[in-house]
Amino acid sequence: MEKIMNTQAKVRTTQWSIDPLHSEVLFKIKHLVISTVTGSFTKFEGIVNSTENDFENAQINFTIDVSSIHTGQEQRDAHLKNSDFFEIETYPNILFQSTSFIKTGESQYILTGDLTLKGVTKQITLDVEFGGTEKDQYGNTKAGFEVSGMINRKDFGINWSKALDNG
Repeated sequence: MEKIMNTQAKVRTTQWSIDPLHSEVLFKIKHLVISTVTGSFTKFEGIVNSTENDFENAQINFTIDVSSIHTGQEQRDAHLKNSDFFEIETYPNILFQSTSFIKTGESQYILTGDLTLKGVTKQITLDVEFGGTEKDQYGNTKAGFEVSGMINRKDFGINWSKALDNG
């Protein structure tokens, strides 16, 4: 994440931009109940507005371009884009807007917000680890975070499931 500007007269707000060159959006999902498929979204953007140096109570908005899904297999990626799963013609983006960002330890946070996936919005909670801030070789201040959590795709209307031989 890169700091991009300071604004406001009474309360200093710092706006940060997600750095796509040093960030990634990954997912894992069970396949046939016996193995795990890993994938990613390669196009995304986000803004973080903070008034505190430690980011507590920051406001976070994040957008994922679903057409950028990549699992390493073109046929599976095409299937994930159709109406059985993400239905990207109707729902091209996954959206996240935070409702709270609470510090729970020295570098630990709980991020809560509204996730909109395939037209369904649900509140989710994510674990966050803050890696700190550092200036890069060009004098830009960078901040590092690792965010993780689990969602149930069926909560968002993604219910496709083919019957298996063993049930």
